[in-house]
Amino acid sequence: MTKANGPGRLIYGCMGLGGPWDGTSYDAAEIEQAAAVIEAAQGIGIELFDHADIYRSGKSEAVFGEVLARSQGLREKITLQTKCGIRLGERGLQTHYDLSREAILERVNESLKRLQTDYVDVLLLHRPDPLMDAREVGDAVGQLIAEGKVRQLGVSNMSGAQIAYLQDVLEMPIVANQLEMSLLRSDWLESTVLVNNPGDRAYSFPHGTLEHCMAHGIELQAYGSLAQGRYTGAKPEELSAAESATAVMLKQLAAEHGTTPESVLLAWLMKHPARISPVVGTTSPARIEACSDAAVVAKDMTRAQWYGLWTTARGSNLP
Repeated sequence: MTKANGPGRLIYGCMGLGGPWDGTSYDAAEIEQAAAVIEAAQGIGIELFDHADIYRSGKSEAVFGEVLARSQGLREKITLQTKCGIRLGERGLQTHYDLSREAILERVNESLKRLQTDYVDVLLLHRPDPLMDAREVGDAVGQLIAEGKVRQLGVSNMSGAQIAYLQDVLEMPIVANQLEMSLLRSDWLESTVLVNNPGDRAYSFPHGTLEHCMAHGIELQAYGSLAQGRYTGAKPEELSAAESATAVMLKQLAAEHGTTPESVLLAWLMKHPARISPVVGTTSPARIEACSDAAVVAKDMTRAQWYGLWTTARGSNLP
């Protein structure tokens, strides 16, 4: 799926599909919405669609599966990724994690049924499970790969050290790490420049994670990449001074590059030498289309523009 030092690419994140998060059933409108966003995403060259077993209580996968079932040849044209490991509202707990062998096999089989497909191209372990036995993970994923149900393995929300530990036990390579990364949530970036600086204590992002992924050809996937529309759709009165200034700068840069603020915002991530792949989660076809120039803008963006956006968003100069 990924190559060392390969270019970032846009990913569509399916968490918004399927209606409410409660246990209610989805209807024809949710299926039509899924079909519309899949078409819009394909229209700007997106091939990878990202899911998780918990999204909308399974309905995100289910409505996507309905579109796959009625769209001949669509499955062969796209890459499907899903996640397992988070359990919601079970055993008297609001949330807990489970990467046991039995849980991985159970959840993947349930996802395949909802998606109406025989396999997913990539399985991500959604969050670190402190009770995880890495050998159990390897055994479960190995079985799924042998059965043709999973083709590659990745992780989400893991540090470089956690990935290295897991990889030391696994036979299959870890190909991706999905993290929250954006101009608004930039702990991943702050931690790289605030080493030996008192400000470092304000950021919990683990040192070396980006470097580990870059050194081992692990794709960095950025969820929350559009910052929930903070810079490109929020009302001015809802913004802080730094956010307002950033929104203005994004519009200015969009005009200079002949594109949209959304494309510039994603290009800022893709400019990083880690070749970050932004996950776009909007359910608006128009806003998906607004992201279409991100890769081109990333190539053209200057160092001064990149740093200008970052320092404006952080609200202060670098040390």
